Amino acid sequence: MVDDTVVHGEPVPIGPRGESARRSVGPYRLLRRLGEGGMGEVWLAEQTEPIRRTVAVKLIKAGMDTRRVVARFEAERQALAMMEHPAIARVLDGGSSSEGRPYFVMELVEGEPLLTYCDAHRLTTRHRLELFVAVCEGVRHAHQKAVIHRDLKPSNVLVVTVDGRPQPRIIDFGIAKAVSQRLGENALETEVGLPVGTPEYMSPEQADPAGRDVDTRADVYSLGVMLYELLTGSLPFASTGLRGATPPELRRRLLETDPRAPSACLLSSDGGGSAAAASRGTTPEALVREVRGDLDAIVMKAMEKERERRYASVADLAEDVGRALRDVPVRARPASAAYRLRKYVRRHRTGVALGLTVALLLPAFTIALAVQVAKVSRERDRANREAEAATRIAGFLSGIFKVSDPSEARGNTLTAREALDRAAREIETGLVRDPELQARLMGTMGTIYGDLGLPAVSRPLLQRALETRTRLLGPDALETLDSRIAWGTLLSSEGAFRNAEAFGRETVARSLRTLGPGHRLTLAAQDQLATSILFQGRYPEAEAMLREVVEVGQRVYGPDAPEIMPYRLDLADAFSKQHRVAESASIRTAVLDAYRRIHGPDHPKTMAAVANLANDLYEQGELARAADLQLQVLDSARRVYGPKHPNTLEVMVNLANTRAAQKAYAEAERINREVLAIEIEARGPDGRGAGIARYNLICEAALQHHRDDAMRYLREAVQYGMPEEIVRNIDQDTDLESLRGDRTYQGLVAQLKARPAP
Repeated sequence: MVDDTVVHGEPVPIGPRGESARRSVGPYRLLRRLGEGGMGEVWLAEQTEPIRRTVAVKLIKAGMDTRRVVARFEAERQALAMMEHPAIARVLDGGSSSEGRPYFVMELVEGEPLLTYCDAHRLTTRHRLELFVAVCEGVRHAHQKAVIHRDLKPSNVLVVTVDGRPQPRIIDFGIAKAVSQRLGENALETEVGLPVGTPEYMSPEQADPAGRDVDTRADVYSLGVMLYELLTGSLPFASTGLRGATPPELRRRLLETDPRAPSACLLSSDGGGSAAAASRGTTPEALVREVRGDLDAIVMKAMEKERERRYASVADLAEDVGRALRDVPVRARPASAAYRLRKYVRRHRTGVALGLTVALLLPAFTIALAVQVAKVSRERDRANREAEAATRIAGFLSGIFKVSDPSEARGNTLTAREALDRAAREIETGLVRDPELQARLMGTMGTIYGDLGLPAVSRPLLQRALETRTRLLGPDALETLDSRIAWGTLLSSEGAFRNAEAFGRETVARSLRTLGPGHRLTLAAQDQLATSILFQGRYPEAEAMLREVVEVGQRVYGPDAPEIMPYRLDLADAFSKQHRVAESASIRTAVLDAYRRIHGPDHPKTMAAVANLANDLYEQGELARAADLQLQVLDSARRVYGPKHPNTLEVMVNLANTRAAQKAYAEAERINREVLAIEIEARGPDGRGAGIARYNLICEAALQHHRDDAMRYLREAVQYGMPEEIVRNIDQDTDLESLRGDRTYQGLVAQLKARPAP
């Protein structure tokens, strides 16, 4: 029997003190052994080049590198490499050690085994089911990639905490099987007469020593056993009857022994399932009531001995669990009229109770009718207030744009910017008696100033709007949440990404609690939070959040709806930051086509899409195409935004980077000098944009061996500061290689690192 299980938890002793510190495989220094299985060891390791991070390295054990074991090891690596899902541990790298022992590198999953986590946190049955559905989603992804795990069990599912919520990670694909393609060039078939897997979680067909016909329904069976254990704390079959049995005996027992239903298991256990109930924060009686019926039926259907009678797929199993959570009739039970009626009553307790009350008590019906009339009256009054507000706004704006006094006009035409500035001044006095309307206009105008690249003017307006709405309407009102999103966006535009993240987390929590996951403001708040994390360099975390935003947005609005295009572009940014430019370019091209069709070529959204696509072409080395697109969008940006707008300057910086990559250093330097001058004039010498332009000029001077120019700009950087992410990565920039040995350069860089970012 093969059981290639990795032990997770406390570090395993590894011999003489300091032995691990001397071991390395490739660029990874092994720190300590985390566990081992039949063929491999898992080590905690540190990678220092080209990036510094902590990872898990799985390495074939010494003396185990036979052809069959190496093939299986390669199969596991290939299986994991094909998958990209939040519920599956990701492969980052692979190779062979100096002794020729194959290894592969995975993300470090610092979590607890599924059952341990659930019991330690006393998760309720509902929360355990929600976590189980997430596990099913990961297995479903593996099946979509034509991979059967064949060793699903609680110890191979680790639970980590992401943003305060449990997230499963499926590990150990050491005995995975490909459905339609081989997992490695040298992957071997399972040896005849040697079943693979863990006996307690193994399906009958998997235990057949002569059979190779194992499909995805074997994983459905294992998930059924796992669900049984999650609900009851016990296994359907005792380990003593399965461990050590010969393959024929194991299969016979699995086929001939009928497990008790989970609720019957709870009733028959000592104390009526007291231990299981205590670990779920409930009573034994209540736990039996929760499990009896739907959950019994789901588990027993998943564990059917004949696979044709099981759920056809993991998706079907997960869907039925979801139906049970929503009190919808499950497909594992006969849908009798009485059963459907019970489910309807449970889903609509309030409505049914109200209907009975109305039918029995006429006075109660009269009261309910009066309440409804009052609600309609409130809605009517709200509509009237909105109409009055619209009238007052129209009158206010009319006064702003109308210049009837000749002494005021003096023959001049009022420009849009002058009208905007005038409105900002008039809001303070003209709407003092209507603070709610005043806050609405302040929020709108603050956003407009932000879009114009004037954060210093935008900040006080957005701040006043947020404070007023919080005071008048409460912290969870729609208008207040809208102001919170605008404020978080402003913080990010100023480079205060950590503050934007902290503020955004609270906004997301309030929006989810008040509006739910599919509301437009919830999606906008989650997107704002994800982008603040993205700008801090935590790319996988931001990617996972943006994937969720896009998926939910597509379900709510449709896959090609304009409302989700900004979120798709932010997801493309996450791919681009991780150098996955093909995925990024695919999204950007689709969005650009949609924007050109909807908005035309000179719309700001179209221009942003063109600029970002040019960045992807730059990353792919298509410099000429990137420069052509950047020149096109620069011409449009100067015409639409003006020469001093941050969006225009960002395009100029990107064009300069492309020219530098084309070795046109003088032209790149000329463009960045122009950007720096505009940034200093518009936003000051210590602004984020000035810091970026200054850094680019240092690099271009170094590439041209203009030491004095490089040192001058570096001294300015020390004086005025530089964005944190640039300072963090300055030692890895190859453009500065010619300056590394210069002592003056070294001293200035040390000062720059010691200076807090602006």
